[in-house]
Amino acid sequence: MSGQPAARRTVLKGAALAGAAGLGVAACSTDSKLGHAENPTPTAPVDLGSADAVPVGGAKLYREQRLVVSCPAKGQYKAFSAQCTHAGCLIDKVEGTEGNCPCHGSRFDVTTGKALRGPATVPLPEVPIKAEGGKLVAGPEA
Repeated sequence: MSGQPAARRTVLKGAALAGAAGLGVAACSTDSKLGHAENPTPTAPVDLGSADAVPVGGAKLYREQRLVVSCPAKGQYKAFSAQCTHAGCLIDKVEGTEGNCPCHGSRFDVTTGKALRGPATVPLPEVPIKAEGGKLVAGPEA
């Protein structure tokens, strides 16, 4: 009988580790509520509204569309995915020209997409954008 409790402990320990491993997979799932998306950039043109909403020399986060748009000079726009390239979380705010990822603290230059602070090292993917009739349209064929 002395072997039985040890065997039971081993089984319980194994079950606990398997459960913890399952939690890790769920936390990194692209279906989580952290802002992950299967496609980090639009797959069709997206209307972002008035071009005037993006200040010259500044940037604007379009959270629902998962985009960040900057305006380096009047009439010029650059757009990037707002999904962090480290773990896929959505940038939660833009301060000046820096985007912040709330999950692990990565920061990005939203005028170039460049990762400024890790753990992300890969730049944000650029997204085509154009201004038409005072409105911004981003995504393929934009």
